[in-house]
Amino acid sequence: MTRRVLLIDDEREVREALGQTLELADLDPLLAGSFVEAKDHIDARFDGVIVTDIRMPGRDGFHLLSHVRSLDADLPVILLTGEGDVPMAVRAMAEGAHGFLEKPCAPSDFLAVVEKALKARALVLENRRLRLEVEAGDAAARMLYGQSRQAEEMRSQIRAVARGSSEVLVTGEAGSGTPKVAEVIHLLSAAASHPFVKRAAAGLGVDALDDSIAAAKAGSLYLDEVAMLPVPGQYALLDRLEGGLPVRVLAGTTRDLASEVSEGRFNADLYYRLDLMRVRIPSLRERKEDIPLLFRHYVAQACEQANLPEPPIPADVLSRLMGQDWPGNARSLMNAAMRFAMGLGEAQEAEGLGLAEQMAQVERSLLIEALRRQSGHATETAKALKLPRKTFYDKLARHGLRPEDYR
Repeated sequence: MTRRVLLIDDEREVREALGQTLELADLDPLLAGSFVEAKDHIDARFDGVIVTDIRMPGRDGFHLLSHVRSLDADLPVILLTGEGDVPMAVRAMAEGAHGFLEKPCAPSDFLAVVEKALKARALVLENRRLRLEVEAGDAAARMLYGQSRQAEEMRSQIRAVARGSSEVLVTGEAGSGTPKVAEVIHLLSAAASHPFVKRAAAGLGVDALDDSIAAAKAGSLYLDEVAMLPVPGQYALLDRLEGGLPVRVLAGTTRDLASEVSEGRFNADLYYRLDLMRVRIPSLRERKEDIPLLFRHYVAQACEQANLPEPPIPADVLSRLMGQDWPGNARSLMNAAMRFAMGLGEAQEAEGLGLAEQMAQVERSLLIEALRRQSGHATETAKALKLPRKTFYDKLARHGLRPEDYR
């Protein structure tokens, strides 16, 4: 368990006495006499807790509390108060302080509060470590971006089908990334250590199909735009599937396969065989709140590839992006990000939107940005935007935003 305690008090005698108490309890005190002296030790990776006096010259305990919460809302801050400061401390706790102690306090009381805070901090850090380990081994979290409900549901669906061994049909609009989703299914499956073979279904003959199956060995064979598979290939694939295959077949399409079947262009038995498990990729217009996150990722990716510095992305640019329908989905957004990174112009203007709609998009974008900066903490976000709490929550409700989604 972490043992570090950052202690801030402008009174040297108090600071040193409490520091000695911490040392005698086998804790690791770090002493500071002011906010300026302490702030360089504080970030989201700080593995201890903070104890600070409320009343200090210059930046006081309230300022320190606000600073800490802007960096890591789960970093415990314990306030030291004088006799007349108790109402002030109670208010600070409502704003996120972990606890408070009235000076002078008995060493046993002081250590009890500190130990409780240290246990809470250790639990938070352990949970974060475990979550990072899970995400590092979770190709869905690592490769498929988005924080919307639709994006999370898609990732959950992918994880579920990856556990099976039957065929999977991946559907989505043009540019939505069906090959990438198929690769993630493979990486999450028991066949992840075996080959992932990707083939364009258009023009794939029977011999080429058999060669592809052989190349995949015990891995996965992905057939892109399976609706374009020639008729002989369709019958051959159905025959191989019914005879048993050592590979798992994943098929992707941007077309309505049921319509292709009804119009006689696709084998009905093969369709029902491939449609045992299905993953649908939601379009960008269905999850517009993911657009800023995706755009930032694509801009960063483009700058890294071109060895360029990342340009700032103004909120009005993001709002215009969110105002578009993006019929080309991720591919179109990626192209827009590349142009932006290269300084070749911003994304297209939102077409067909009235002034009120455009203003609503701007407001929504600003709210999202503020929530992200404050790690989803409503009180701090409302303060940063200089909005009364009721007004702030009304705006969140109007735009369908939840602070907890940004933590």
